[in-house]
Amino acid sequence: MQNKTVFIIDAGNSNVKVAHFDSNELTDLKRFPSDDLTLLKNYLSTLSGNFALSSVLSGDKTNEILAVNKDILLLKTDTPTDMKVSYGTTNTLGMDRLCNAIYAYKHSKTEYAVVIDVGTCIKFDIVHTTEGYMGGSIAPGIDLRYKALNDYTGNLPLLSNKSTTNLVGTSTHLSIQSGVMNGISAEINGMMDRYRERFSDLTFFMTGGDAQHFDIRTKNDIFADENLTLLGLHEIYQQNA
Repeated sequence: MQNKTVFIIDAGNSNVKVAHFDSNELTDLKRFPSDDLTLLKNYLSTLSGNFALSSVLSGDKTNEILAVNKDILLLKTDTPTDMKVSYGTTNTLGMDRLCNAIYAYKHSKTEYAVVIDVGTCIKFDIVHTTEGYMGGSIAPGIDLRYKALNDYTGNLPLLSNKSTTNLVGTSTHLSIQSGVMNGISAEINGMMDRYRERFSDLTFFMTGGDAQHFDIRTKNDIFADENLTLLGLHEIYQQNA
């Protein structure tokens, strides 16, 4: 199995990612829109290898993808892994959190590992060498914070600017941007400090599409990879193929 070609399909609400693994290395990544699966299905039909799918799409759309190849392995949160899950509501645990956790569990060299996923939500997830997945936290990401300020006030505009900005905003737009962007940066760094205080032997893994917008303090215990969820899916596939 170690040398087989594997295509990991991660079907999200906005887009579907198809990751090509060759000899356990991620060699190529393609994205397709989730609202029209025609391009995705055409692409998958040209491929030869092993396939695994993780999907948050509707049952009908998930079945559309599965119908392309009868040998696609469907990965779900109850798919067996060698990581213990010490979490009270495993039925509501997101597949992305599980994938991130299992990658950190398999690759961390310290007693504890924390994954920080900065995307639609900002998620912290911690694993332990023997206790496995312990849990974490979920908070609104950049777009959700901008949207909340617009939705729940009468006059604040809806922004989308994700660039860094000065601490002191000199206009309403810049004040909102400072509150969201600088606030998230302080939140992430503050949470990291709290984890470091509580768990001494610790490594951080960072991922997520919006992680690039934050200048997180550089330390030797931080490893960044935007494809962490896909790598975790590949770990789960390897244990079930």
